[in-house]
Parts: sequence; structure tokens; C-alpha cells
Amino acid sequence: MLELLPPELPWLLVIAFIAGLVDAAVGGGGLIQLPGLFTTLPQQSPAALLGTNKFSSMFGTGASAWRYARSVRFPWRPVLLAAAAAFACSFLGATAVSLLSKDAVRPLVLTLLIVMLGYTLAKKDFGALHRPREVGRRELTIAVVMGGVIGFYDGFFGPGTGSFLIFLFVRFFGLDFLRASAASKVVNLATNVAALSFFIPSGNVLMAVAVPMAVANVLGAVAGTRLALRGGTPLIRKLFVALVVVLIARMAWDTFRPV
Repeated sequence: MLELLPPELPWLLVIAFIAGLVDAAVGGGGLIQLPGLFTTLPQQSPAALLGTNKFSSMFGTGASAWRYARSVRFPWRPVLLAAAAAFACSFLGATAVSLLSKDAVRPLVLTLLIVMLGYTLAKKDFGALHRPREVGRRELTIAVVMGGVIGFYDGFFGPGTGSFLIFLFVRFFGLDFLRASAASKVVNLATNVAALSFFIPSGNVLMAVAVPMAVANVLGAVAGTRLALRGGTPLIRKLFVALVVVLIARMAWDTFRPV
């Protein structure tokens, strides 16, 4: 096993730790970890790097979801329904990769991110207070649709999944940013597991790298969850806005850069 470990592993462990920390607080760990993998291991296939990223992320997301569930309360019924729908639809998103062009999706995602940022900044109290709505048939239907759409998107494209989930949980269920971030981890965990049910059987996970990165990701997730719980909603709102700005910048670059 030791001869299979790449010399770049220490650098990958640092990346995994930072990605786990950021992702636990507000999502977006993939913005750090996936480019790090592609830059550090350019000789590997994209599928193997995507699978390795998902494997590592799954453990970090699971750790943060568990710690959040022990510390904050959020409505489990719609969250679990959204997670189940996301799990199922992420398969559809993965199969759509070969049928649709990601270049056609980028302008739409960029527009949605800009609208989401504008809405959050315009409403100063958005996500500041925890005012959970009574969960009825309408809310459960929204949870299924929301989970299905986000699951499909994560399976097909991915960037910004955590940010979209946080925004939707605040907007439609009245959660504050802290609880919305916690709820989003449960749904993200479902989409990661769904993706790995493809990547692992097909041999697209570099286990010699993925296992130590998973440990580093968990350690980062524990630190990030602790930071989020201490800083509360004000900190997560600031981190959320910063992350969405970074997503917009990246998406704009990918959409309009000269070929």
C-alpha cells in the first residue's frame, strides 16, 4: 500500500482538511478539493478524481451532519424527504451527463446565483431568525421537488449545490442559516452516497488517496461544525454570501472566458 501513496499526499491532506472545514460551515468544499485533486494528480482520469472527491466528501459531510443533528433542531420530515428525492434523482443527473451539454447549463446557474445573492442582500433579516413553518402537505411537496431538482443538478453538474440547499431551506421552511446549513448536510450526504454507488463499483475511486483524505476531511468537518455552532447564524450568513460571490466569479469565468 505504501508504494501506492503519491508524494503529493501531504498537500492533498491539507486540501481535504480545509475543504471539510469550509463545507461543514456553509458548503462549497468541492470548490477547494476537486480543483486540488485535478491540479495535484493530472495523470489520473477525471472519473477517478471525481470518485475520490466524492468518497472523501461523504465522510466529512456525514461527520458534520451528525454533529449538527446533535446540537440543533430542524424539521426532519421534509429534510429526509428531500434527501430521498435527491438520492433518487442524482442517478438521473449522472445519466444526463452524456445527453446534455454542461456549457448550456452554466448561464442558467450563473443567473440563479446572482438572483440568490441579490435576494439575500436585499432582505437584511433573511435567514437571521429561526421561524420554522408548520410542515403540512404543501411543505412536504416542496421538499420532494426541491430534493429532486437539487439531486439531479448535483449528479449532472454540482457547483453550488450546498448554497442552493441552504437558500431554499431558509426561503421555504423559515429556517435560519445555521439550521439550514445543518439540514443541507443531510441532503448532501444522500447525493454523495448515490454518486458513490456508481463510482465505487466501477473502480473510479483511488482508495490509497481517498481513505487518508477522508480522515482529513472529517477532521476539517469537525472543526468547521464547531466554528459554525460558535459563530451561529451571523457567521454563516457572511460565509454564505462570500461563497456565493466566489461561485458567481468562477461561473462567470467558465461561461465567458475566451476559448
